[in-house]
Formats: sequence, structure tokens, C-alpha cells
Amino acid sequence: MPPVSKIVSFMNIKIEDSWKRQLDEEFSKPYFIDLLTKIGLAYGNEKVFPPKDELFSAFNLTTFDNLKVVILGQDPYHGPGQAHGLSFSVPEGVRTPPSLRNIYKELATDVGVTGKTSGSLVAWAKQGVLLLNSTMTVLDGKPASHKGLGWEIFTDAVIKKISDEKAQVVFLLWGNFAKQKADLIDNAKHLILTATHPSPFSAYNGFLGCEHFSKTNKYLKKTGQKEIAW
Repeated sequence: MPPVSKIVSFMNIKIEDSWKRQLDEEFSKPYFIDLLTKIGLAYGNEKVFPPKDELFSAFNLTTFDNLKVVILGQDPYHGPGQAHGLSFSVPEGVRTPPSLRNIYKELATDVGVTGKTSGSLVAWAKQGVLLLNSTMTVLDGKPASHKGLGWEIFTDAVIKKISDEKAQVVFLLWGNFAKQKADLIDNAKHLILTATHPSPFSAYNGFLGCEHFSKTNKYLKKTGQKEIAW
């Protein structure tokens, strides 16, 4: 197999060093090489989100060493200018999407955080919240269009690696798709919190009122970790 440096630089992708060390073996597997080949062709021939230079933003903003919370999404926003490599987040200046508005509603009632005008969750990522989409790319206007290309194999491996190599991480699994990933996580070592998805179709059936943000900070404090400034 080609060396990891050659594989990772296939599309001039930059991945933070602590993740590179943890995922070296994964990057060398045939499925991942095939995946990057397909994604590279897609970026060359079609409009793909997020932009190529932001594809691994979740890993570059939240190092493996600093990680203490995981929020799992399904796939990126498929509208222009929305996806930037972080689940549920949009860049500064972009209108806050409906699911994120419900996340902010829960923040307000749960921990009293109000007045958020930006949809960017970069500040969370920098504090150790891994905002990971299970499928990391999507075609313009076509939700779930890159499902089944191989991203799920990779991100499942990421979740398993976090579970195996770290301890006392909080996993926030919102919606049926995310809940299925609980089988990858050792619940004797970590805290798993589940709720319905924050989308307008399901938020009132269990997401709003879940108190996941206060429960996360309570667990982090209990385990001697710094709480998240939501």
C-alpha cells in the first residue's frame, strides 16, 4: 500500500497530527484509497460540499487528544455556502438552519445560553466537541447522495477508535441514525446520551427538553474535565 503521507495528500488534504497517528492504519486500507479516488473525481467534475479544503475541519479543529464530546450528524448540508466540515454548523454570516435553531432553543432552556446570532459551531469544536458527519460529503442539492461510498466505514472506525483509545467521552446521538452507532461505543467507559433528531419534524418528540448540554457538563465536571462553554 502507498505510505499514509501519499494517501492523505491525494487531494492535498491536511489532517491534524494526533488524528493522523490514530488513523494511520485506516488511511492505508483499500476502501479508503478507493473512497478518496471517488471523492477526488467528484470534486473535479461536480459541485460537492463542503469545499475540499474544509472536508476534514472537524478533525483539524478538534484534536484527538483534546476531544471530550462527540455530536454525530448524518451528512452535510447540501445547499451552497452552508457546509463547512462540521455537523449541524454553518459558516459565519449564513442563516441558521432549522435543526440548529432547535439546538439553540434547547441550549436556552437547558443552560440559559441565549442570543446566539451565528450558526457557526467552531467555538465548540475548539473546546473539544467533535462535530462529525457520518457521511462527510454530498452533492449540491442532493441529500444523502454520497451515502454508501465508504464514508460510513471510515467514520464508524473513527467512533470505534475514540471508544477504544479514550475514556470518559460524551457521545450525543440525536435521531435514529445516530442512535445506531451506540453499538460501536463502550458504555462502561463513556457516557452515551440519546434523543430524537433536532429537526422540526422530530424535535418536539424528545429533543427539546433532553437537557443534554447540562448533562454533558455535569459529567465532564464529575470526571475532572473542563466544561464546555456552550
